[in-house]
Amino acid sequence: MNSNELAQAALIGVGATVVMDLGAEVIRRSTGVPPLNYDLVARWIGHMGRGRIVHDSITAAEPVKHEHELGLLAHYAIGSGFVVALAALDRDWMDEPKFLPAMGMGLVTCAAPWFLMQPAWGLGVAASNTPEPATARLRTVRAHAIYGLGIYLAGKARRWLG
Repeated sequence: MNSNELAQAALIGVGATVVMDLGAEVIRRSTGVPPLNYDLVARWIGHMGRGRIVHDSITAAEPVKHEHELGLLAHYAIGSGFVVALAALDRDWMDEPKFLPAMGMGLVTCAAPWFLMQPAWGLGVAASNTPEPATARLRTVRAHAIYGLGIYLAGKARRWLG
């Protein structure tokens, strides 16, 4: 993958993450369910630099400087990284974005919160230590399906815009 393709894939990832965030806002306004607080992502990353990866409760961990900004930056960087991975795995996808690979990547990304973030944040594997694990899991799938749709739409938009 050359630098131009890398940059384009990263921009598709930004677009997909915007779609994910817009979907989360629609859900928040229609149901009252808030999206993930990306400040907590920054808090977790900030504590990694201090040698702490696993927490009993990430919400009880000491906040880090500029949490909100760092959390958003991390969220968009991660969203871009997954699309770069898709483009690297499926070299033809950038030329002709297809729905199934985009949605597949979106759903595969559920593994990150279920098996990495949630256990490290004290929530258990796939939110097993939360009051309603099944609800938490479905919300993860919903958010990441919207991200997958965003990958597809942003990929198509890139093609339409030239």
